[in-house]
Amino acid sequence: MLCPLNSNSVWHSFKNLLLFTGAAFIFLFISSCTPPGISTTDAEYDKILDTANRLYDGGAQKKAIQYLDLATIKFKHPGISQKYYYYQYHYNYYYHEINNKEKALLYADDMLNLFDSHDKQLKYAPLYGQSNFFKGDVLFDENKFAEAYQYYYQGKIAGNSSFDDCTLGDYTYRMGMIMYKQEHYRLAAAYFKQSSAQTNTCTWTFRSFYRRQELLSNTGLSYSKIDELDSAMAFYNEALHYIDSTGVQFHLRNDLLIVARAVIYGNEADICIKQKNYTLAENLLKKSIVVNLQKGHDNQDGQLSELKLAHIYEMENRSDSLINVLNNVRLQFDTIKNQDAEADWTMLMANYYIKKDNVKKAYGYLMRFDVLKDSINNRNKMLKEADVTQQMKRLEKNYEFAALKKNNKLQHLYLSIAVVFGAMLLLIISLILSNWRKSRKNLKVLDSLNYKIKDQNHNLEHALTELNISSLEKDRILRTVAHDLRNPLGGVASLTALMAAESEYTDEQKELINLIKETSNNSIELINEILDATENSATKVNRDKELVEINSLLSNSVELLRFKAAEKDQEIILELIETPVELFIAREKIWRVISNLISNAIKFSKQNSPIFVKLTDNGSYITISVKDNGIGIPDDIKHNIFNMFTDAKRPGTNGEKSFGLGLSICKQIIENHNGNIWFESEDGKGSTFFISLNKLGD
Repeated sequence: MLCPLNSNSVWHSFKNLLLFTGAAFIFLFISSCTPPGISTTDAEYDKILDTANRLYDGGAQKKAIQYLDLATIKFKHPGISQKYYYYQYHYNYYYHEINNKEKALLYADDMLNLFDSHDKQLKYAPLYGQSNFFKGDVLFDENKFAEAYQYYYQGKIAGNSSFDDCTLGDYTYRMGMIMYKQEHYRLAAAYFKQSSAQTNTCTWTFRSFYRRQELLSNTGLSYSKIDELDSAMAFYNEALHYIDSTGVQFHLRNDLLIVARAVIYGNEADICIKQKNYTLAENLLKKSIVVNLQKGHDNQDGQLSELKLAHIYEMENRSDSLINVLNNVRLQFDTIKNQDAEADWTMLMANYYIKKDNVKKAYGYLMRFDVLKDSINNRNKMLKEADVTQQMKRLEKNYEFAALKKNNKLQHLYLSIAVVFGAMLLLIISLILSNWRKSRKNLKVLDSLNYKIKDQNHNLEHALTELNISSLEKDRILRTVAHDLRNPLGGVASLTALMAAESEYTDEQKELINLIKETSNNSIELINEILDATENSATKVNRDKELVEINSLLSNSVELLRFKAAEKDQEIILELIETPVELFIAREKIWRVISNLISNAIKFSKQNSPIFVKLTDNGSYITISVKDNGIGIPDDIKHNIFNMFTDAKRPGTNGEKSFGLGLSICKQIIENHNGNIWFESEDGKGSTFFISLNKLGD
């Protein structure tokens, strides 16, 4: 069956791996898999399953379950295989259709309980292996990865024990799916190719045929993700050829063949987009969409193909076509739940309104996009951080240990029998002594390693303490030097200011005096910023916190800077919230942040350029934005903009001096308030800086 794992990567990357997860496809597998030595009763039960399948394929899923329940009653003493298929049918219904993982898990346990002895596990190894896979799938969806891998591995062991490559193919397929979702695409491709080879050993059914074409497509998708486009296209073409040449044997399932082709068309469109062949990509996507948006087809794939088409329209600036597609996708979100697709749609809407100069709507969509991305990243984080390879190696070691333990029991039995023969007594003693010596040696080695680890931990703790002391001493020296320099430099600045006011100096002398005065003032400003940078500790900020009405604070900050803006004929446009809000903050610290951001906007904006300051109430937090239409921030220095003593500093539009400390200080203050500060900027088109502060405070 297809692995029903939740996508933990961007749905664009993963959605094509699930070419078809509907229970109807799985039920075809049920009716085609029969254990050796099938009885007349088993054949009769297969007919019941076929009828249930037809009901299910016709859209009457609940009726199919009811029919199966009623028809199964007449089997007074059903065999293991009949019980298995009954439980599996219900498992698939609750897992795929109802999305009731709790009930699906119960039916998975019912299947596993059928094989309660080692003999049954060996006799029905393929069914036992599949039962483990089913339970692993549910646990995986619940983010219980360690438990899920144990069941996957147990399914693999069942395949190994029965030399059943078909069952091993299902295990390898799942490993490929996991590697893909962890973005290990080359490793995923290797697993899919291995699974394809193993699937060739399966009994020839529609299930094995459909799985093989899927694996070819999955391999191509993995190569596409690492930009090996020729290899990707080769596998896509092989998958289409395989469907066309082999699928004719399953003409009764032509609807699924059409769906499979449509998904591959969407995959091929990805390659065309990367090659900037937008015309061909658009044609392929339209072919895919017209199929998979039909009722009963792969609607999620159709939706995502529409979003790919929207990206093409965006790149080609076809705004009318873009908004038509986006409006159509929006109508589908009630029935097709896909958080990754919704995030992509939200960003496309934001970009559309940005191009339409509708900043307010664009900002709303951008905020929604940030929320969705945070949710997706949190969802993906646990899976991406899991080291599947290491866990599988650990399970392998545990299995080997269990096997060794079992062998050890047998050896003890043989030794017990050999005790009857006195000649074996010396050998037994010798083995015991040897094992005891090895154990003591291993214990000594382990003790030595533990001692080394403790010693290394002690050294690390000592180094960390020294580093903290060094950091505090550095701040103390920096504050002392800055403080001692500020007074003499202030005197120089004051003296040169008085001298500049005198009139008996020549023009050249006045120019030199003004140069000294400007240099002194700049040095004093730099010293003040250095002192601020060393004093913005979290403890000091918490000590200075009080309830502050944010509208008033923002208004005062703006009013104090209107004169500075007027020097460059600039206007500061302020937008406040209607209902006053009090925040628990350090007034002067937050005032400094706001003033710094507005001063930067003034400094880096041209004459007559407006500056927009906006306060927004977002429920549990407030957001302050400062937007200018100035020189913007180049991409190559954006990552350094908040660093202390950054090289990213640049002069203002009138040559104003910049020390590169202001934004670093702002970041310290905001983070000490448990808030966030970020920016959006485009070189030559201006910047927008954002601050978010919690309403409840610490």
